[in-house]
Amino acid sequence: MRIITLDGTTKKNLLEELLQRSPSQYPEQEETVRRIVARVQQEGDAAVFDYEAQFDHVSLTASTIEVTEEEIKEAYDAVDETLLSVMRKALVNIREYHEKQVQQSWMTTREDGIILGQKITPLDTVGVYVPGGKAVYPSSVLMNIVPAKIAGVPEIIMCTPPGKDGKVNPNTLVAAKEAGADRVFKVGGAQAIAAMAFGTDSIPRADKIVGPGNIYVALAKKAVFGFAGIDSIAGPSEILVLADETADPKYVAADLLSQAEHDEMASAILITTSAALAEQVSKEVDAFLQILPRREIIEKSLERFGYLLVAKDLSEAIDAANEIAPEHLEILMKEPFEVMTRIRNAGAIFLGPYSSEPLGDYFAGPNHVLPTNGTARFFSALGVDAFVKRSSIISYSREALKAIHTDIEAFAKCEQLTAHANSIAVRFEQ
Repeated sequence: MRIITLDGTTKKNLLEELLQRSPSQYPEQEETVRRIVARVQQEGDAAVFDYEAQFDHVSLTASTIEVTEEEIKEAYDAVDETLLSVMRKALVNIREYHEKQVQQSWMTTREDGIILGQKITPLDTVGVYVPGGKAVYPSSVLMNIVPAKIAGVPEIIMCTPPGKDGKVNPNTLVAAKEAGADRVFKVGGAQAIAAMAFGTDSIPRADKIVGPGNIYVALAKKAVFGFAGIDSIAGPSEILVLADETADPKYVAADLLSQAEHDEMASAILITTSAALAEQVSKEVDAFLQILPRREIIEKSLERFGYLLVAKDLSEAIDAANEIAPEHLEILMKEPFEVMTRIRNAGAIFLGPYSSEPLGDYFAGPNHVLPTNGTARFFSALGVDAFVKRSSIISYSREALKAIHTDIEAFAKCEQLTAHANSIAVRFEQ
């Protein structure tokens, strides 16, 4: 991996290069997605079946598009018992973590007759997208469904592309059943996102669509936003490791490669205050590449978006990390908790040598659906709050309104909204 001295110029260049990974940088694919979304909106099932034949090479009908109970039973028979046991252990952790996020409705009352409050209501229907193709991610099934279930969403549907045999991957299907999906549909790509956004004869319309996917899925979520809510427009995966001379270079290298193997657009960055550590990490990366099966993908990722950056001091390192705003941030330093207090922008923060990023991906409990491409500056991890709505509650007695009605009328008149002022004033005409 390339070792670069961190300064203002290298940081500026790095941020510009990372922005090239944004889903907004694909105008040709965006036009393709626009056509797919428009056709599904107009033609419904017919368009979905046609696109599934084109892209997933599967012939679907209204009677075969939805996964049956028999197919779920077959999936359980096919899944490795050890994997099923691990899934169930992970589910316990994921549920326990997300249960702590549940918000309650509340009200306050005052003696002058004012009642104010907030009503929490779960969304009616949530659509979860789960990728297929090159890799299968049952962990993403758990992470997307569990918080919606805990939020109280009454209907959770899932779309995932089938294999050429017309069946859903057994691991994905079992994960969906274990997590609590109500219905599963054999549809992938932009056509699945459009179907959930607008609804078809076979697929219910969802109030919100969540879940990862390729560039076509990301752009489709962008296209349907406004017809349905979305979690985010996710970019490729990324990791940033903050490390000092106390870090084990083998651990650092292994953790960087854990994200670089996702795809060629993934980003793996080390920012360290130790030039010696950067040299050692580079050697460890080379050694791991000799034995890792996904070497070709990793090498392409590191060539484009892999960096070993040497900062002059801790403050410069932390400032750069906050500007990059990584999806995953590991802190492998002498005082990781102290450094963590100075981090403002990160999707998930992993502290210490035994908290490597895959712990969060699979098992610890916090959600692994995280903001990417610098959006951790203003987005958060997926959680229970993504699946509820907050409604304000306002109730005033006549006496309470009378005490302040002229203030409201003055405010409304200032904005030249005389009907607003009148709506208050009529209640106190003689």
